[in-house]
Amino acid sequence: MSPSWLRELLLGARMALAGGRSGLVRAALTALGVGLGVAMLLAAVSIPHMMAARSERGASRADQNYGMEVALTDRSTLVGVTDMEYRDEPIRGRLIQGEGRDPVVPPGLTALPRPGEMAVSPALARLLLSPEGALLRERLDYPTTAVIAPEGLQGPAELAFYLGSDQLSFDTGGVGRRNAFGDEYTSEGLDPVLLLLVVIIFVVLLLPVAMFVASAIRFGGDSRDRRLAGVRLVGADTGMARRIAAGEAMLSALLGVAAGGLMFLAGRSFVGSVELMGISVFPSDVQPDPVLGALIVLAVPAAAVVVTVLSLRRVMIEPLGVVRRGGDTRRRLWWRLLLPALGVLLLLPLVGSVSREGEGFSEWQVIGGVCFILLGVATLLPWLVQSVVRRIHGGPVAWQLAVRRLQLDGSMSARAVTGVAVAVAGAIGLQMMFAAVEANYQRYSGQDTTRAQMYTAVRLPHGWSDAAGFTARLAATPGVTSVTSRSIVSTSQPVTASGEEPSAPLTIADCDVLRQFAEIGACTDGDAFLVESREVPPPAPGTTVTLNEEGESGSWTVPAGARTVQPLRDPLNGENTIGVLATPAALSPAIRDRSDLQLQTLITVDPAAADMLERVTNTRWQLDPLGTTWELNPTVVDNKFAQVRRGLFIGAALTLLLIGASLLVVVLEQLRDRRRLLAVLVAFGTRRRTMSWAILWQTAVPVVLGLVLACAAGVGLGAVLLRIIDAPVAIDWAGIGVVSALAGGVILLVTALSLPVLWRLMRAEGLRTE
Repeated sequence: MSPSWLRELLLGARMALAGGRSGLVRAALTALGVGLGVAMLLAAVSIPHMMAARSERGASRADQNYGMEVALTDRSTLVGVTDMEYRDEPIRGRLIQGEGRDPVVPPGLTALPRPGEMAVSPALARLLLSPEGALLRERLDYPTTAVIAPEGLQGPAELAFYLGSDQLSFDTGGVGRRNAFGDEYTSEGLDPVLLLLVVIIFVVLLLPVAMFVASAIRFGGDSRDRRLAGVRLVGADTGMARRIAAGEAMLSALLGVAAGGLMFLAGRSFVGSVELMGISVFPSDVQPDPVLGALIVLAVPAAAVVVTVLSLRRVMIEPLGVVRRGGDTRRRLWWRLLLPALGVLLLLPLVGSVSREGEGFSEWQVIGGVCFILLGVATLLPWLVQSVVRRIHGGPVAWQLAVRRLQLDGSMSARAVTGVAVAVAGAIGLQMMFAAVEANYQRYSGQDTTRAQMYTAVRLPHGWSDAAGFTARLAATPGVTSVTSRSIVSTSQPVTASGEEPSAPLTIADCDVLRQFAEIGACTDGDAFLVESREVPPPAPGTTVTLNEEGESGSWTVPAGARTVQPLRDPLNGENTIGVLATPAALSPAIRDRSDLQLQTLITVDPAAADMLERVTNTRWQLDPLGTTWELNPTVVDNKFAQVRRGLFIGAALTLLLIGASLLVVVLEQLRDRRRLLAVLVAFGTRRRTMSWAILWQTAVPVVLGLVLACAAGVGLGAVLLRIIDAPVAIDWAGIGVVSALAGGVILLVTALSLPVLWRLMRAEGLRTE
């Protein structure tokens, strides 16, 4: 770069802040617009570090053995899992007991809580002290003696506790032994379809942000052109004027980068108090990727220079004025169609190649293809607006003012809604893809919610003799209408001649309960029944089966008088009952009194009763803290798919907020740049009502055209994506309507918020000049 070029760039930088109050306001609006986008981009490139930090903290506190044998040492600690939910909020719970002389302590604690004492996360402590935590206090009615430090939590909003105990045993189900907490962190990864969704989500959410940054760089274009005409008047040539404009844009972009960095740091300091879709992070987790962060810092000023130079190619800046004010030249269509065509060509080789069980794909090929298709929306919208408005004539005064403004310079209004159109197109494509794959990540559980709404499982410390008392306590819970209790024990039969070891479950329950699972007919205590099944044949009468373990107490002989009966569907899984059904008296006392029996209960509740899950869980907790309670649900959603969908909702909410804020900045900048024209119109008698409607129509026309174009492009993008995953093309009209309505609502809200500024600018003071 020659010294003269550097001087001209610096002169442009000085001019960006010149012009008194007007120049400062112009620079501030540009910095605000660019800063909003930069802050969003910095937050986006911080997501990998945020999720990695959460996962690493989760891995460092891992305490489950998953069947591994762990020897007893001086460092041994027993851990019982007692996770639960409270009003749809997950709570990570652990019963913990030192087993060795110097037991290990989980991350976040300095010592194990003593029996009956509890260590809680800060969020759980606040919940327990709040009125909303009244039912939870009944369950966790223990003195709190410690607070879990951040290194023991995945996020500041996580609800977690450690409850000291002296009743744990290593041979109890749900209890593990740890000589050290933590496992090596390994990410299982996503299947190709979910990975494709994640890649597209990032492109769809971030591309509108980048486009808004490019649009914000061009704030104050009319004022800039007038200043450049003045520079030409004092002797500058066209090249020098463009370099001055580039220097002005570069300084504005640098100010925007600085503002974005400050916004990012300010938002980072408050991120610990925010929870979105059940995810929270500590401020220290929010760290941009160094390479991508540096790329953003360097790319924004460079883009400012490029965008400014390209925009000036269509402007004839002369010493006495700017020729562009005569109207837009006819825009060429052919090269605008090349972008979406190129995007489709990039994606076509992937058609039918992505499946859940298949191999990976080129992420960059997908990113490039989707970007070109969405960029086609951005380039086609100005052409579409110009082509439509140049054919519109007549109408009310407000309509004519709006149309005339669009005819003179429709590109500015089109740029204001380009980001919205791109976001809508991407959202429609994603919506079509989500609707197509959602069924593949849901499975029918078979649970019959008409026969039961909740399920609990608790240990019977003294065997079946505890069942009646436990059932009665569950039935006495306010809002519970009926309780069906049974115990199911796995069995193994003698090895057959072919080497197989048949197995069939043994269900223990009273006669009234057994009638709900098979057509047993007459029944008295002491009877046993064999459920007919081709898939799982029951043992023949007189067969000795082993219950969980070998030995005299672990074996049982099927009574010779056991009758074969027809099965009924089990409401817990929707399948036919299998195995052996036995009343308690049909079993030997050694089996009935086994301490490893588990009581499973199916519970029906009053639909009008509130907080039934919490009340049932409170009762179950009193019986067995290590038990489980959950609501029956006919469908089960894949956890990773749910996480991806939750991430989309979080990103969409943030992008929508940014689009709304950025559009407001754009509209305010446009109004400020035309304040003198507005004041002149009012001085000639134009009513405020007419001007307000003109601004509304001026915004509505590009919005409607943009949404129409976005719907067409979104459907095309969705069709290509569905063919990539080999799914039939189906258009989700309801989803398209919702997405379009949200986008239109945001723009209407922004327009309404800009009206007070419009009314203030239409005062006579706007005619004053210096």
